[in-house]
Formats: sequence, structure tokens, C-alpha cells
Amino acid sequence: MARFSPFEVSLWYATAAPPPKTGPLQGRRRADVCIVGGGYTGLTTALDLARDGIDVVLLEAQEIGFGGSGRNAGHCTPTFTHYSLPELRAMLGEPWAERLIARQTGANSQVAGMIERYAIDCEWQQNGYVMGALTPGGVGRLEAKAQQYNAVGAKTRVLDRQASEEMTGSPRYHGGWFHAEAGHLNPLGYARGLARAVMEEGGTIHTGSPVRDVVRQDGAWAVHAGEGTVVADKVIFATGAYTVDGWPGLDRSYKMQKVFVAATQPLTASERQTILPRNTTMHDGRGDIFVYKYNAEGRIVASMFPMGRRGSDMAFTHRLMSDRLRWLHPQLGSDLRWEYFWFGELDMQKRTIPRLYQLAPGVVALTGLSGRGVPTGSMLGGILGEWAKGVPEKDLALKLEPLRRAPFFMSFAPAAMLRYYRVSDWIRAKASGSPLPPHA
Repeated sequence: MARFSPFEVSLWYATAAPPPKTGPLQGRRRADVCIVGGGYTGLTTALDLARDGIDVVLLEAQEIGFGGSGRNAGHCTPTFTHYSLPELRAMLGEPWAERLIARQTGANSQVAGMIERYAIDCEWQQNGYVMGALTPGGVGRLEAKAQQYNAVGAKTRVLDRQASEEMTGSPRYHGGWFHAEAGHLNPLGYARGLARAVMEEGGTIHTGSPVRDVVRQDGAWAVHAGEGTVVADKVIFATGAYTVDGWPGLDRSYKMQKVFVAATQPLTASERQTILPRNTTMHDGRGDIFVYKYNAEGRIVASMFPMGRRGSDMAFTHRLMSDRLRWLHPQLGSDLRWEYFWFGELDMQKRTIPRLYQLAPGVVALTGLSGRGVPTGSMLGGILGEWAKGVPEKDLALKLEPLRRAPFFMSFAPAAMLRYYRVSDWIRAKASGSPLPPHA
């Protein structure tokens, strides 16, 4: 069981299908590839390699899905959060931008395919995602987003006010952006199912095996973990925000940003008929986001970023989330309880896209998912798998780069940006005469 603070209780640990049986590494083991980290990125890489008959060993310090892969809110929307597609092209250049765009926008097909192929029990629902517009001006921005994503093959459309209310059950939105390929799931169940798939394909997984160091030995790499050693030709670090030891400086390549997730009691059947009646994922469209969806039991699962008392004062946080949800959905009953609450951590990068680091010949690391866990972590396995199979660097979808320490300002930049978004949301609402949600 993952460690949480006394006031944290995770819905996913209460409801996810059990993990496959694994245990600590003991003794000495030879492999083609050793992967460090049992989250989506490490698991999908291991699965990609094992399917091709490559001898792969995955080492996890705690348990499968211990980090962000088991703590996120379960949204699976194959988009880029902080950048428009033109901005991404300008930042990355070609061919890197188009390759990454193709991988990310196609990630949900990969997720759905793995869930179906391996019969993963994870509450998968692919009913789409709606980003709302709480001001009239927000609709225009969503129209630009739809044009960009549809141009690369995504199935999206802009909803008018009536269609938005019909799909979401909220009268607050002036319109919305609907992404038909998006979905949601039980993220810990998905991680555990991926682990089971890796083992079915012949891969080896050891949990409770923290990696101490990696040293060059007789032309290969000796990965010392727990009470054993894996000797491999290639090593991949996929530990993200939960990096501890293993390789000097890797844990300084990003900065941490917390996010919290909470779940209500199951809503009544009548409430579910008018609140997200099509079982979509809902983003309220604000920069200071409020994202929510149902789990299989009919609980609303919502996530926000901590700010001030929000996330630290539990009574205030529960009241704020209740007020926000009732503001969006006035038909919600007065008896609303938040029965689960937990935190996750994000490995934030300045550019908020994954970074592929060349640590040494035959050793790479990938960090910086920056909150795009389910689809991004799932599609990255293919990229890392290609690297391990010897695909030339020039043909990969991510550029290999030397390990860099995250700039100092990233220690406070994510929190500062949240406050900036909150002020921007307030200014836009006031300027348009639109109502503000509680505690905005």
C-alpha cells in the first residue's frame, strides 16, 4: 500500500483491481534492458520491449503505480496543456514538433488498444472531454484550438451554449470544446494492468527494489537495487517526480508541483442524469483549473492545485470544492461529502513537455511530464522502446539532450503562474460581465 499522510485516503487504492504478484530483486540477473520506475512510462516501455522478445527487467522502489501513475485524477486527454500547436512547433522546430504532436494526439488510441488487448480492469470510459468557456470571449479561443487539433487528425468540435449545457448539465458555460477521443479511467488499476501485461509478455518486474546506483562493468551497466543487481546493456530511468537516488543530479532536473484529488460519495441516479449525463470529463476552462469526472461508482472525482489555504486547510478545501461544484451544477443536492482526498506530485519543466536525457552511452532518463500523465506516459513507452532497440537519435520523437538542472526560478514559477491564471480569470470575467465562481 502506498504511503499517504494521515488525512489522505485514496479512492484508487480502495477500488483498483489487485496488482500482479511481484517481489524484491535478489541476486544477480542479466538482461538486455533495465528500466527503473514502475509508472506508465516505465511499464509501457517494458511492454513495448517484451512484446518484441527483448529481455527486460523493471525495478520499482515501492510498488506498481506508487507515484503519479497511481495518484492522478484519471483523465486521459491527448492534448498539450500549456502550448498551442503553433507555439509548440516554434519552440521545438521540425521534425521534432510534428513527431511529438503525432504521438501525443494519437495516445488515446494506444491506451484503448492496450486496455482491450490485455483486458485491463481499470474503469475505462471513452466518452470525450469538454473544456468549457465561462466567458463569451473564451469561445473564440476554443474555436482556434479546434482548428489546430482537427488539422492534425483529432476529432474535436466547438459546442454552442445549448449543446454545452446538454452535454455537461451546467448552465454556466457559453460554449465548450469537445474532444471525442478523450477518456477517463482508474489510474492505479491501469498501472497494475500494464504490469500484468508486461509479465504476460515475458518481462520481469521487481517491486520493493530501490536503485542505489548504476556503474559501468565489463562493457555493460550494473544496476544495484535492493539486495540484487541487474546487469544490462541499456538502462532507462523513468521515475519522474518520484526520483530518489539512482543517478547523480537526476532529481534536480525538474521541480515539484503538488496537485490534490478528491472524490465525493456516489451521486444519486437522478443527479447523474443531469450532471455530466454523458459521462464525459469536464474542465471548467479556467487557468486555475477545476477538472472533474465520474468513477465507476458514480462518485465525482475532482482535482485542483493547492493555493494558500486550498489544499492545506481541509475544511476550507472541502467547502471550496463543494461550492465550486454546486455553482457549476445548481441541481446538485445539498448533501455533498468528500469521502476521499489525496495528493500527487508533478515533475514540472519550464517547457512542460517531456525531456529525454542522455546520461551516458547506453543510459537515458525521461522526466518532465508536467501533469500530462495518462496519455503522455503511455505514448512515451514507444519512444523509449525505439531508443532501446537502436533507432537512430535523429529519428526519435524526442531529442536527446544532456542532463540539465532545472532553473532556480522553477522553485516558485508554477505557484506564481497559478496566481497569475487566477487573476487573469477574474479580469476576463469582470470585463465580460460574467459571474465568478465562489472563492475565485
